[in-house]
Amino acid sequence: MLRAVIFDFDGIIVDSEPLILTLTQQMAAMEGWSVSEEEYYRDYLALDDRRVIEYLYASHGKPVDRARRDELAGWKCQRYEEIIREGLPPIRGAAEFITELASHYPLAIASGSLRAEIHHLLTKMGLREKFSVLATADDCQRSKPDPEVYLMALSRLRALPNFRDESLQSEECLAIEDAPLGVVAAQAAGLKCLALTHSRPAAELQHADLVASEFADVDMRSVRALFR
Repeated sequence: MLRAVIFDFDGIIVDSEPLILTLTQQMAAMEGWSVSEEEYYRDYLALDDRRVIEYLYASHGKPVDRARRDELAGWKCQRYEEIIREGLPPIRGAAEFITELASHYPLAIASGSLRAEIHHLLTKMGLREKFSVLATADDCQRSKPDPEVYLMALSRLRALPNFRDESLQSEECLAIEDAPLGVVAAQAAGLKCLALTHSRPAAELQHADLVASEFADVDMRSVRALFR
């Protein structure tokens, strides 16, 4: 039985990936490197800021300079905070879908973004109160595709009063992702995964348990059938 739902954030709830792409390109240019749109969506989607920078170093055959990594991550964080001050638009259909699910299940977020960014954007969208749990880059040492952030979200969901009498199991949770590596992370944590083709084509998301093009196309009967 489905008992809880865990959402990715960027590209699933908020339309932030184009902005993150631009900042990643600017950050790479500071080191004399370039990142194409195709490279970003193929190689960097689902990675947190530290892992993005480490991947940039590795892809250019350079050892990671940890001090410079942290400096670049700090620059990206500051620029992103400035730009999102007035908020960003939600993904089409996300607010309605979340509102409906929140009336039936506890909801969580498992994201490589920072807690302050997620909290701010959810508040701007009027959705912060819909989520009982946030698991973010602040909580984890390892980025997706490692399952750490999903396991953290699951642990925090288990602590809710809803599951005091009967502990929540990973196989009772649905993850919602848009990135191939995010699907890998969710399934490695033992979750079923619904992938939406917001960022990558369906052909790259076939390892998910279900695939839909957008929230309006999600058939909840098919979702619930995964948990019988």
